[in-house]
This record gives sequence, structure tokens and C-alpha cells, in this order.
Amino acid sequence: MNVQSNWWETFFEGAMVDLWLRAMSPEQSAKEADSLEDLLALPAGAHVLDVPCGGGRLALEFDRRGYDVTGIDWSEAFLAHARAAPAPNTVAWERRDMRDLPWHERFDGAYCVGNSFGYLDDEGNQAFLAAVAHSLKPGGRLVLETPMILENLLGHIRDRAWWQVDDMRLLVANAYDPARQRLEIEYTCVSNGHLDVRRGSHRAYSYRELVALLDQSGFSVVTAKPWTRDAHNVTFIGTRR
Repeated sequence: MNVQSNWWETFFEGAMVDLWLRAMSPEQSAKEADSLEDLLALPAGAHVLDVPCGGGRLALEFDRRGYDVTGIDWSEAFLAHARAAPAPNTVAWERRDMRDLPWHERFDGAYCVGNSFGYLDDEGNQAFLAAVAHSLKPGGRLVLETPMILENLLGHIRDRAWWQVDDMRLLVANAYDPARQRLEIEYTCVSNGHLDVRRGSHRAYSYRELVALLDQSGFSVVTAKPWTRDAHNVTFIGTRR
């Protein structure tokens, strides 16, 4: 499987967006926001950056808690859903490449969670982290959660897995390319008798490689929890120097 490098530009459309929007309950989103709020150590009314924000579930949670939130995503479909969310919804929604963050020392905290990191090549991933650092105030934190840590990923990844979300089914076929350290993924969504097949690609990093990348991008790094081999995600806290 050889996925085009800009696959993310057209991936989040149609049934795939519908699936992602249904996958997390409001209760799950609130619980995640609780954890992020604690890890970010935000002052009251802080400026918060959600990148990429997807359909805005976490940005809206922070908005409801009184934070000044900016949500960045490339998907028009995701952003349309986010903008249509009910009040208060004072989030500043912007369609941008995740490397295109024009602010300087504006935000008190930022987060990138789920499977949102590693879409780009090495240069692009570092450009993203450097752009986040540039946009954060000194001492501001980035919470980066990712399943793409080699020591964890290779221990539990399955060649094929089925997921059920309401009346939609998703088949995920994984192929790891060790020469490129990329996980190539084929997603087949079955909805109302229709198939939607899309492909994605994630750069996987060793724990040490990702800490080094964060450090090179301007962050001092710790992890939210001690590393364990069986974890499906690793959460890094980067403090902007």
C-alpha cells in the first residue's frame, strides 16, 4: 500500500466524517476535556488552541468552560459541523493547514490528541510542532497524545480489525513499512449498503525520537504518566521554553 503524501487533504469527507462524529459520546468528550484541562494547567479564561480540531467536540467543551478557544482544521465538512453547534460556541474556527499557525505567543495552552499526529513527513511534523511552539506563550503547554509510538504500536497492532459505530461498520487494514517507519492504513466504511474506501498514512516514532523532535521544536518534555509497554496511547506534555 503506497498512500499519497497529502492523503489528509481529502480523507475527512462524507461517511468518514459521519463516522468520526458519531464515535465519541458527549460524556467521553467531557472526560477527555477534564484530563486536558488538568494537564494544561490553564489560568481562568486562558487562550487555548485545538489543532486539528475535527468536528470541534473538545474545543466546544473548553468553550463551555469559559476559555477563549481557537479550532484549526483542514476539513470543510468537520468545520461546518463545528460552526453549526449550539450556543455558546464562541470558538474561532479557522480552516488552515496544521503547520500554518500565524500567531506569536498568543496561546496559554494547545493540544493535539487522538490519532491526529504523524500525518506528515518528518519535515512537516517538525514544522507543525515548531508552529505550535511559536504560537504559545513562554511556559505555555502542548499536550500531544499519540498511538504512533513504536514501542507500543508494534506490540498491539492487528492486521485487520472491525469497529461498529451505531449502524456503521469500519474495517481497518494495517500494514507497517519498517523502512519508512510509517503505518499505512486502509479504511473501509460500510453504511446503508454503501462502501467508502479511503487510505491514510502515519509516521510512527520511537519514544526517544519523538521526545527529541519536541525538544528540537522548542519544548521541554515530560510524559503525563510513566511509560508502559501495553499503553495504546502515550501523552507528552511539552512546555514552551
